[in-house]
Amino acid sequence: MHPTEIESILRAALALDELIVQGENGHFHFQVTAVAPLFAGMNRVKKQQTIYAPLMDHIASNAIHALSIKAFTPEEWERHRKLNGF
Repeated sequence: MHPTEIESILRAALALDELIVQGENGHFHFQVTAVAPLFAGMNRVKKQQTIYAPLMDHIASNAIHALSIKAFTPEEWERHRKLNGF
């Protein structure tokens, strides 16, 4: 699976302001950073479940073996970027 495929699936399923999918084509380990107001009020686990849900068929088939997720509201993303010097 290619990172752009994961990006397409997530963009089609979720209203995301920003989405960064990293990983190498042919590898099964991917990193997702997602930013959206829909994450407001969610704990970390619920945010991850929201990202996992549209990808479950690909996870079940092992097209995606490992997925690292960072999900932020726009406000959390701004704080994260400032704290990390972006």
